[in-house]
Amino acid sequence: MLLQDQLNAFKEQFKKQAPEAAFNAFARSTQELIESGQAEKALKVGDTAPKFVLTDAEGTEVSLTALLANGPVVLSFYRGVWCPYCNIELQALEAVNEELKARGATLAAISMQGAENSLKSQQENKLNFPILTDHAGEIADQFGIRWTLQDYVIEFHKMFKVVLPEIHGDGKWSLPMPARYVIATDGTIAYAEVNPDYTQRPEPSELLTVLDELSAKA
Repeated sequence: MLLQDQLNAFKEQFKKQAPEAAFNAFARSTQELIESGQAEKALKVGDTAPKFVLTDAEGTEVSLTALLANGPVVLSFYRGVWCPYCNIELQALEAVNEELKARGATLAAISMQGAENSLKSQQENKLNFPILTDHAGEIADQFGIRWTLQDYVIEFHKMFKVVLPEIHGDGKWSLPMPARYVIATDGTIAYAEVNPDYTQRPEPSELLTVLDELSAKA
């Protein structure tokens, strides 16, 4: 089943089970984020990716420079272990991870959550790639994808026990928009997909095409 089909199926299930006010608030929040135009201001193909040094779930430092020394890097910005849409996507990325490796690429996810939640996410989703901690969303900011939640939707996050200031440890109600990037070995962005609608994600197979094109240019 395609990734988007899985996401659509979950969305329909959630709509049936969640309070109508909650579903509508999340939909309104998403629509307002779309209309804000922030996604169009995020880093795009041809831009230089911000360099970073982040820690994985084991506390080991991981730098973009070191990853790029081994080949292209695929980055997926991840909202957190609490987000079922994101977990479905991570599983779909894991399913193509070996094909990414075969093309010389390294896959990593980036989240504002702490190491404990990242380790939980890796275990529950059976991931063989790291989830790196972006404290206070600094790297998401540099990519132009971090946004602040509206007051009216915060109460529904609390209702589902998703208290972001505590999960992130920064005291703020903010998240990265779901985003996926391919960074070429020279540090430029070869692929960028940023969607303010967290229920919509591109198919992982797109990454394989991008990596094949990069290989052909080398």
